[in-house]
Amino acid sequence: MRLTTPMGPMNMTRRTSLDASDTSALKRVWRSVFPAPLLPRADKERKRFLRDYLILHFRPPSVKEKTLSFTLSWGLGGMAATLVLLQMATGVLLKFIYVPTAVDAYASVQLIILQVPFGRLVRNLHHWCANLLVIVLLLHMLRVFFTGAFHRPRQFNWIIGLALFAMVLVFNLTGYLLPYDQLAYWAVTVVTAMMGYIPVIGNGLQRALGNGTDLAPRNLSFFYSMHTAVFPVLTAGLMGFHFWRIRKAGGLVVPREPSEPADEMPVRVPAIPDLLLREISMALTLTAAVLVFSIFVDAGLSAPANPGLSPNPVRAPWYFAGLQELLLHFHPVAAVCGIPLLAGFFLVSIPYLAYPQSTEGIWFASAGGRTQSIKTAILAVIVTAAFILADALVVKTAPWAVRMSPLIRDGILPLLLLVALTAGGVLALKKQWNAPLNQTVQSLFVAMVTTLVVLILVGVFFRGPSMRLTWPI
Repeated sequence: MRLTTPMGPMNMTRRTSLDASDTSALKRVWRSVFPAPLLPRADKERKRFLRDYLILHFRPPSVKEKTLSFTLSWGLGGMAATLVLLQMATGVLLKFIYVPTAVDAYASVQLIILQVPFGRLVRNLHHWCANLLVIVLLLHMLRVFFTGAFHRPRQFNWIIGLALFAMVLVFNLTGYLLPYDQLAYWAVTVVTAMMGYIPVIGNGLQRALGNGTDLAPRNLSFFYSMHTAVFPVLTAGLMGFHFWRIRKAGGLVVPREPSEPADEMPVRVPAIPDLLLREISMALTLTAAVLVFSIFVDAGLSAPANPGLSPNPVRAPWYFAGLQELLLHFHPVAAVCGIPLLAGFFLVSIPYLAYPQSTEGIWFASAGGRTQSIKTAILAVIVTAAFILADALVVKTAPWAVRMSPLIRDGILPLLLLVALTAGGVLALKKQWNAPLNQTVQSLFVAMVTTLVVLILVGVFFRGPSMRLTWPI
């Protein structure tokens, strides 16, 4: 029997069989939760699978075949997402034991390490994933930049990525204090003390986070609340927005040669299983590697925090060591506010500059871009190391410099030197190599990142007691 409806004829026999199959309450509940097959076999089922599940709305039904190459993205975006999930999972487990008070925090961490089954492993995982996440995000940013994945229509996603990177740094800083040992207490004290040099709002921020230049006991609860409630929600929201913007922009950029035009109609393959299998494989490999590392290498725990006895030297966390190193060479306002603001403005402006052509998908923007970037990095290492040595061995000890005002010696003169070096580099690129704007911006970016890496390495490995230069032991 067939029944004609406005939508066309309906097969009543088929409808009756469907009604019969739905008589099982368990099956009706199952279909209400999973309307599509959990193991789709055909392309049509795969697209329906992606369409029907909310979490997969961040992933496209199909991806460009050329973007599946491992060497294009190195799996860094997936690594970052995996590390965030590991952080949240291990953090939830640690919350069952940890007590966020100045009196009990250190003892609860010792309890986790010594008495809770697998507590040491969970804490090690949480610690090393947090540090590795900073490195992976930095490498991911470099990959995005050097493949030109910040051009239209991806400009704003570059800004979201920068916000995520900054969020992770603050996320890690709030978690760094929670063991409440000497290392954590004084490292965070150094960072909060830096905030006092920010004009207008610096003192207010310092009072909100501490008690003058010291951390108050109440700050541990504040850091704990931000670390376990506020920042996870903000990070998850930014990650979801970031993934959604990638999908709306058409996925990853398609790699191409400098002389090759952009492919307007690239070959696409289903995201399931082509993309999904790669993501799962990378996530499992990374998880296994971090797990093995955490089994054999413990996260440090020094003596309980003692506000009256500071260690020598007092170091900021390694990812803020570059900022601390700047403080040794520049006036505090320039080191904490001026230079970071200029660097931030430069990073935010990168996708919105009027480039003569889009270098989307082209590694290092041109055929000679890689060589130019290597030369720039080497030059930045030499100049940065020479500046540190000259400042420590000559400027800080010369009689004429000692008598000079710190504002001039550590503020105006170094800033003028920095501006002169930057302007000279830009002019050299224009005159000697006739570099277009793409290449100039790339060289400035390479110089900035290289300088930051050198400052971090010097601050971590070459600073001894009283922050004097020394060879690493």
